[in-house]
Amino acid sequence: MALATLMIVSTLAACSSNGANKSSDTEPASSTPGNTASDSAPKEHRTLTVEVFDRGKPGQPDLNNNYWTKYINDNFGKQYNATVKFVTVPRSQEVEKLNVLMASSDAPDIVFTYDAGTVYKFSQQGGLTDLGPVLEQHGTDLVNYLGEEILKYGKIDGKQYAIPGKRTVLAGFNTFIRKDWLDKLSLPVPTTAEQFYDTMVAFKEKNPGNVTGVIPFGYSLNSATPGLGDLIEAFKPSNLTEQQFATLQPNSVRTPPWTMPGYDKAVQFMNKMFNEGLISPNFTTDKDGKQLDADISNGKVGAFSTNWDGPYRTAPGNYTNLKTNVPGAELIPINPWQNDAGKHPKQGYSPNGMFILVPTFSKNADLAVQYLNWMVDPKNTLFLQNGEEGVDFNMVNGVPVQTGTTTSGDKMMTVANNLDYDILSNGIELGDPQKNAAAISAGYPGFEKEVEEALKVAMTDYYAPYYFSIPNSAEAKYHGQLTSLSAQMLAKLIFAKPAEFDGLYKTLVEQYMEQGGKAVEDEFIKNYETQNGQ
Repeated sequence: MALATLMIVSTLAACSSNGANKSSDTEPASSTPGNTASDSAPKEHRTLTVEVFDRGKPGQPDLNNNYWTKYINDNFGKQYNATVKFVTVPRSQEVEKLNVLMASSDAPDIVFTYDAGTVYKFSQQGGLTDLGPVLEQHGTDLVNYLGEEILKYGKIDGKQYAIPGKRTVLAGFNTFIRKDWLDKLSLPVPTTAEQFYDTMVAFKEKNPGNVTGVIPFGYSLNSATPGLGDLIEAFKPSNLTEQQFATLQPNSVRTPPWTMPGYDKAVQFMNKMFNEGLISPNFTTDKDGKQLDADISNGKVGAFSTNWDGPYRTAPGNYTNLKTNVPGAELIPINPWQNDAGKHPKQGYSPNGMFILVPTFSKNADLAVQYLNWMVDPKNTLFLQNGEEGVDFNMVNGVPVQTGTTTSGDKMMTVANNLDYDILSNGIELGDPQKNAAAISAGYPGFEKEVEEALKVAMTDYYAPYYFSIPNSAEAKYHGQLTSLSAQMLAKLIFAKPAEFDGLYKTLVEQYMEQGGKAVEDEFIKNYETQNGQ
């Protein structure tokens, strides 16, 4: 339901073979334009060790000897007179295991993590190679692919300690509405908070679905990530300074922005809707969202906010169930949260994926960058994410459509888009945003057009969280208790009598700040000023 972890999302994030595998079947990849003469003519044979996540997927192949590793060694290996050896790390313990490997100087030449705090810690301990000079000599294509906008996420104290992967899907939330209900009442698609409120009133009073217990706006209070989604954008001033945006604006690991101008109005909007019977009556007890899913599936809900692709996910998704239970039901994504500048801003994931690192004790920093630079070649990216054309996928209108060969055996991908081997691309990468969108939608059989439209709506007026190169130690310390407190505060404030709202909001925020909120905010301000030389 909510963006989770600093990523990214992506994760963020977030929130997932060449035919016969014979050396003679695969020609070495030609030197890319960014390579120097020395890159294409290595003299001594070397071994490059690379981390790979072990996800423990039933039936997975040998992670150091399979369809994908053979392609890498048959191509990059031959071109650079190297052997690439993969070192497995349990996905569920990646940070703990990486800490052990780094402490004992046993980490591979290339390691990675999604945890920015871990990267910062290693850099401050002198454990990471500054890859800036190496990129200049061996990573021209890599630099061009990522650009400064993504590379900056790997810089600490002005040095390039990490190479960030590229996240290709940046969308976060969407608000969905029953279009068949709008049509039945001859109502337009709401584009402002006021119009949305009026629509919810109409849904309650006229009950176009003719259901028992109609819920105009479905909402559940997730105790792990409490918040209001993109609704806050309709009440937040558009003229916040960069420092206010950076230090007060919520991101994927932050608690609600209680002191941000306008947030009180956003919560008050929810309070008004609750007191008028417009939102889920039991939202506080539906901590995992299962009741909301059931209500959506049974046709009781008129609108709701969730992940940008939430209704279309398999298992089956609540849209599939809704269409089964209510023939003719139709959900569409909308942009109702217009701000005072006439925009519909939506915070999504940061453009970076995982952080790729080279330990200082590695003697192969140049080869590591050459490997990443090789991976940028479009034909290598295409293969690592899809396999061999005509065997593992067919190209349809410029988009690879899988044939099903990569779900088991030696070719099994243990994660979507094979991102454990194609570590530079966090998501499908075809070199063109439109093709990427088409490829993403192809992953939702039966809802391709709907998903393409949902991605378009979710990216309307997209913006990324502010990038801090310095972790907030106070947030790490107080995050758990502030998250729990925020969930309690939202419940009390939404339940409150309208006349008591303002006083209660002030009292609860004062308590929040005393219990760690001020320490977190002060450190964000300090880090912002340090980062910007103030």
